Amino acid sequence: MIRILLFLLVVFALGLGFAWLADRPGEMVVTFAGYQYQVSLMVAAVAITVIVAAVMITWWLVKSIWNSPYTIARYFRVRQRDRGYQALSTGMIAAGAGDAALARRMNKQAAKLIRSDTEPLINLLDAQASLLEGDHDSAREKFERMLDDPEMRLLGLRGLYLEAERLGDRAAARHYAGRAADIAPQLGWAIDSTLEEKTAGGDWDGALALIDAQKSTRQVEKDVINRRRAVLLTAKAQDLLDTDLTAAKAAAIEANRLAPDFPPAAVVAAKTLFRQNDIRKGSKILEAAWKAEPHPAIADLYVHARPADAVLDRLSRAQKLESLRTNNVESSLAVARAALDAHEFRTAREAAEAAIRMQPREGAYLLLADIEEAETGDEGRVRQYLAKAVRAPRDPAWVADGLVSERWAPVSPVTGKLDAFEWRVPVERLGQLIEQDDQARHPSLAPPRPQPAAAEDAETEDDAKPIDGTEVITAEPASDVSEAEIIEETAPRPPEPARLPDDPGVDPSQEQEQSERRFRLF
Repeated sequence: MIRILLFLLVVFALGLGFAWLADRPGEMVVTFAGYQYQVSLMVAAVAITVIVAAVMITWWLVKSIWNSPYTIARYFRVRQRDRGYQALSTGMIAAGAGDAALARRMNKQAAKLIRSDTEPLINLLDAQASLLEGDHDSAREKFERMLDDPEMRLLGLRGLYLEAERLGDRAAARHYAGRAADIAPQLGWAIDSTLEEKTAGGDWDGALALIDAQKSTRQVEKDVINRRRAVLLTAKAQDLLDTDLTAAKAAAIEANRLAPDFPPAAVVAAKTLFRQNDIRKGSKILEAAWKAEPHPAIADLYVHARPADAVLDRLSRAQKLESLRTNNVESSLAVARAALDAHEFRTAREAAEAAIRMQPREGAYLLLADIEEAETGDEGRVRQYLAKAVRAPRDPAWVADGLVSERWAPVSPVTGKLDAFEWRVPVERLGQLIEQDDQARHPSLAPPRPQPAAAEDAETEDDAKPIDGTEVITAEPASDVSEAEIIEETAPRPPEPARLPDDPGVDPSQEQEQSERRFRLF
């Protein structure tokens, strides 16, 4: 577009010049070799223009003829290169599709048309074709030759890394990944593998240096970098907690600053402060972490921040946590545990029942069983709560790669991956929970209840015969009681049935309902 505008401007300028000369008539006299030539000014301008144009055309023709061999050779060379790139493109597509024969044929054709030192992709296609053909030794040799070329070095390291992973040689794989990470810290596969090596050996400072190098590339999100740094600093603080309290404190506080919602960082930071008798600052860190993400470890450390505190003081601290996050399961369970230790059974029972209403799970029912045993010693109700705990969903735990752990760890013991542990409910009984949920929604899908043994000719409940000296008593389920909560009672033959030692007891709602019916009769 710019060239067209320039051409139009030149033509317009020439037109203005000739028009200016036409409006100003004049003559030009030239004397040469005794002859005098006299022409008008317009004719002289046209003649000069024609001469300049003729000279330019003549120069272009002479230059074209002179450069014609090079132009012809260049044409055929470009045509050959285009054919080579077409073959290379076809070969790369074939390698990606897994067509080893076509990839090898296109590689040979591209190598004939393009020099491999000018186009590194030919070496890549050659190595890929060898891998598809199953010739891994040849592929490794080609990847090793790539290490001599600065442009292909990272590609060669990547290929050797994958081959080492395929052979199960973790040491060699991490060696190649470490070399790649030194050259290009932005490579995720290299950084991850090198991090696994350093974290497996407890080299937290080396792992932090890798994260800092990755941060300098500005190709990884800031949140990801901060999370990884927080995990590594937390692990470092845990290792130094018993040997270098000052360094552990600095690392833990920085980790808590980078990830305020990360419970392990808050816990280890508070531990370092508590050991230095800085109860106020440590409590503030735990309170801030509790507001962001309630966790049982935070509650336990916060309640027992001062070992010399009385049990009522611990209950007050647990209630303070509950005021920071109301209507929360962990808050209610923390209050229930502290109240149980303080023998405030009513408060403990109310808090545990509130937790069950929000999220019925195994730990809450076990806590209710402990409260019942400590307060009344009623073995029947204790066994009832234990039975409910068996059927209830499990409590959240630290889970990584299918492994459940009671304590957090910076890396997975299965795969060595950094920050693999998550605080969630284990999925070991997922099928059982789904089955229970389906039965709750569709009672018709529930399996038939086991019936007590009776004579074969018994048709009604009244016709049931005693078995082994015991009498079977079946309680009718109330409308608001699920089938899973109906408990069969066994009693000896004497007129006044008594509970056996392993009797799980009667549901409290049923016992209350029966007592009310008896009072109404009178």
